[in-house]
Amino acid sequence: MLTIIDKYILKRYLATFAVMLLLFIPIGIVVDVSEKINKLLENKVPIVEIALYYYNFTVYFANSLFPIFLFLSVIWFTSKLANDTEIIAILSSGISFTRFLRPYIMGASIVSVFVLLMGFFVVPSASEGFNNFRYMYLKGGGKEAMRGDNTDVYRQINDTDFIYVNSFNTDTKTAFSFSLERFKNDKLVHKITATRITWNPKDSTYTLYDYTKRTVGPLNDVIVKLPEKKAVFEFDLEDLTPVVYIAETLSLGKLNAFIDKERERGSSNINVYLVVLYKKYSVPISAFILTIIAVAVSSMKRRGGMGTNLAIGIALAFSFVFFDKIFGVLAEKSSIPPLLAVWLPNIVFGILAIYLLRNAKR
Repeated sequence: MLTIIDKYILKRYLATFAVMLLLFIPIGIVVDVSEKINKLLENKVPIVEIALYYYNFTVYFANSLFPIFLFLSVIWFTSKLANDTEIIAILSSGISFTRFLRPYIMGASIVSVFVLLMGFFVVPSASEGFNNFRYMYLKGGGKEAMRGDNTDVYRQINDTDFIYVNSFNTDTKTAFSFSLERFKNDKLVHKITATRITWNPKDSTYTLYDYTKRTVGPLNDVIVKLPEKKAVFEFDLEDLTPVVYIAETLSLGKLNAFIDKERERGSSNINVYLVVLYKKYSVPISAFILTIIAVAVSSMKRRGGMGTNLAIGIALAFSFVFFDKIFGVLAEKSSIPPLLAVWLPNIVFGILAIYLLRNAKR
């Protein structure tokens, strides 16, 4: 059963977190609009698409920065309780510090479940819409937008076939500077190139523009050129997409299936996909760690008041986000195991949380 104190603290926990989101998200939108207003006007972006973009923007960045918002909200209202001597009154009534933490842990559980479900089902869709809008209207003044992001995707499809694309746009399902090479016994059999290749969902085919096929012969090569050609290939549409882009836009089930397929192919980019997968689980757990640190830091009444607690909180929150980003990049670009790299910030700050909690109990 929840006591009056539990309900009071839990209500403050959730309400302050919600208010923190409502305060900072509009600021982020205003800053983003001020940076992009020229390109939005130049490309004559419809109002409906702008509204949809900022919905996706809100979901995407709220999920990315939620540890900072949560940490600052807990620091804020706990410091307020400490300055009003409410914590002293609660502990003086015989309630232990561990028991005092219970509503905080309940609040962290609610937030964690919410963030977990958002990361599984809502954020991937928002990430896709957010990136599609950027590629369509904001990159290269709207001219290079249709080309997407220059990612230079190179993949081995099976034992004999290799594909390469310079860029891919998920909105038009079009890849640019496409090539397919087939080898047998380490010798090139044929090479297909096209300036662009487009997916046709109605009949599950691809249309290649400025098609060229060069078949290597024992004496002479055979070259076939066509302005346009439809073809069926063994690779999937996802094989043409940028590495991180596609991983971020897949729901949990699709992401797991995608990783299994890439692992079977021996993809060299498997660490990138695993980082995206593991972060779906590690980020919600950080809610508990940051909550405990925030309570331990702000539960004491300090001479500097709430400002001191907020300064400490901001430093710790940004340190957590910094380490989270750094180790994520290291997992993608180095030999560090992705699971260790993604969870290392939680482990380090978890140890810090235990240390601060013990000091706070004293």
